[in-house]
Amino acid sequence: MKILSVNIGRPRENPWKGLTATYIDKRPVDGPVEVTSPGPKGEGTVGLAGDRVGDVRNHGGTDQAVYVYGSEDYAHFGALTGREFAPGAFGENLTTSGYDVNAALIGERWAGPGGLVLQVTGARIPCGTFRGWIDERGWLKTFTREARPGPYLRVVEPGHVEAGAVLEVVHRPDHGVTAAMFFRAAMGERDLVEVVASVPDLPPAEAAWLRGA
Repeated sequence: MKILSVNIGRPRENPWKGLTATYIDKRPVDGPVEVTSPGPKGEGTVGLAGDRVGDVRNHGGTDQAVYVYGSEDYAHFGALTGREFAPGAFGENLTTSGYDVNAALIGERWAGPGGLVLQVTGARIPCGTFRGWIDERGWLKTFTREARPGPYLRVVEPGHVEAGAVLEVVHRPDHGVTAAMFFRAAMGERDLVEVVASVPDLPPAEAAWLRGA
């Protein structure tokens, strides 16, 4: 898959969650950006240098180090809403093309520049900030119904990313559980919960959260 854009958040007020700031306003940047593992959730750190999250309780940390969204999925939502979504509009770090990122398997690994290795850990779950930011009537219902969430990834090996670079899928597990399935289980498809939660590559905290949701 090709990286079309690398996006870094700009702090802005968050009237939708009552928090001091949100970094959902991601803007494309030029040149290579260092990617490292940010450590545990709670510090507001993510994998890309210069980026952060505002909701430190629910976002960021090792298993949500990098968020990826596909240009093909932007085209899909654009057709549904009659809007044009620019790279970074959904708050993703990397906007990609040429690969169905929602069909990526939990535990799948991608290799990139400078020795970078990323591993799929789950999928984006929509929140009040996302709903307010997009400002589209019935947005959370639409986003949930279409099940095109975009995956989260952890950093297995550090490296860098930049627009125009290629990410290569170097490992695909054989369990068949995708990022989209994780999303559907999290959003209420109870018959999928145990299937998804039992995947060995799913972070234990995510498995426990699914089972208790």
